[in-house]
Amino acid sequence: MDQDILYHLALGSGSHDLVEMFGDVKFVCMGGTPKRMENFAHFIMDEIGYKLPAGTQLQDISAFSYRYSMYKVGPVLSISHGMGVPSLGILLHEMIKLMYHAKCKNPIFMRIGTCGGIGVEGGTVVITEDAVDGLLRSTHELAVLGKIVHRPAILDKRLVRELKSLASQDDPYDTIVGKTMCTSDFYEGQGRLDGAFCEFSETEKMEYLEKLHDFGVVNIEMECTIFAALTHYAGIKAAIVCVTLLDRLKGDQVMSPKEVMNEWQQRPQILVSRLIRKHLAQAGHLKALASLPSAIKSPRRFKLVQQESEAHE
Repeated sequence: MDQDILYHLALGSGSHDLVEMFGDVKFVCMGGTPKRMENFAHFIMDEIGYKLPAGTQLQDISAFSYRYSMYKVGPVLSISHGMGVPSLGILLHEMIKLMYHAKCKNPIFMRIGTCGGIGVEGGTVVITEDAVDGLLRSTHELAVLGKIVHRPAILDKRLVRELKSLASQDDPYDTIVGKTMCTSDFYEGQGRLDGAFCEFSETEKMEYLEKLHDFGVVNIEMECTIFAALTHYAGIKAAIVCVTLLDRLKGDQVMSPKEVMNEWQQRPQILVSRLIRKHLAQAGHLKALASLPSAIKSPRRFKLVQQESEAHE
């Protein structure tokens, strides 16, 4: 092709110098909502000591796509992927191509998300060891040219062990490793009774959830199989870290207060940031990032000052 237009990212190989913009990327972190990934970008900026040049601020690189939000903090990309397999699949295709055009070397992809637990209390951090679909198969199924294609959903085992080793005994919550089930639906596909339609009983639902529990499934979400399958197919190291919002063996609806859920959603970010800091420190990059010239000492406090100023306009 004369150029490759990454339509859903509002980027192109002919219109942008992708090597200059993204060639130093080592970590691609993805999560569902634009706000969560904007918050993660500010959080990781503090964690790795990245300094913005004076008079600048984080910018949504993909703002004009009106679909995904992307922020770059030195070697870290923070991107929203929307909800479910189709939305994440589109993003992964274009992110894999972006890494290729930018000539990135061995980037690590990580999904940071929320999920429902199976026999696991709300607020528990889950590192996915195996990704399975609704039929408990470790595969991603896709119809291509009228034929069913199966791609193995495999995550990097070393990355799983490394993330688990970075969980601290001082953390006021549990961090566990287990199987994650991916569904194509939030309601019927996850055995919920509270959707617009429900053609099964409470007893049938509980029998199904107990079956999942016995199989080793500890959480349910809607993206893990395609994330594992496409990264594995591309030869990219990848991991999934989620926090449970409830135990599905105890109910269907997420009823925790908003402030509690906001704190819970920071927990996967903390674990992922520990891994990023470790890798950057081993490569000697943390000190270099911290030495970049900037008039902003703390991006978090800088944002608070902005908000306080705006309140008095």
